[in-house]
Parts: sequence; C-alpha cells; structure tokens
Amino acid sequence: MSKNYVEMTTQIAAQAGEIKKRVPDAMSGFYSMSRAATADGALDKKTKELLALAMGIVQRCDGCIGFHVKALVSLGMTKDELAEVLAMAVYMGGGPALMYAADAMTAYEQFTA
Repeated sequence: MSKNYVEMTTQIAAQAGEIKKRVPDAMSGFYSMSRAATADGALDKKTKELLALAMGIVQRCDGCIGFHVKALVSLGMTKDELAEVLAMAVYMGGGPALMYAADAMTAYEQFTA
C-alpha cells in the first residue's frame, strides 16, 4: 500500500490551520521558529531542508517526509541529491530508516509527477 504524500500534506496543513485558529500564539511561535531555522544563513535553505528530511526519516515521521520533500522539490532537489540524503539517513537510522527512505522516494515521485 502506497502512501499519498500530496493528499497527506494537504490534510495535515488543513488540520494545522484548525489548531492555529484555537491556539494562535503557540502555532505562530512554531511557524516563526520554522521560518528562522530554515532561512538562508551559513547553510542555505536547501541544505537545511535536506537535513530536516533526513531527521524526519530517522524519526519515522510521514508528515515530515511529505512536507520536506515538497519543499525540496520546490527548491530544485534532484533525484540524485535525494538518493544521497536517503543513504545518510539509512546509515544513521538502520533498517527502519530504510523503510521511510523508500517512502521519501515515493513522495518525490508524487510531488514531481
């Protein structure tokens, strides 16, 4: 059974919007931290997103995989760049990370279709 990362990220974004309506200060703080953490600095935004994807894979977070692959596709990530990040995630996370690395490849294929 394949996961639909396009649909998944759409649903999560909608529910996150609902959470933001109910606790706007908390969610604004999270989004502010996200913007600051991913902004270009000593590392560029693409490098930071690659790191976030690897962490999402090792943490086994489907939503993280979806959102970071989506961001990376918009930043011009190539399939070869993705493969190298997946190799690092599997190296650090072992067999379970391989399962989520495969899902990240599926997400890439879905967002680039």
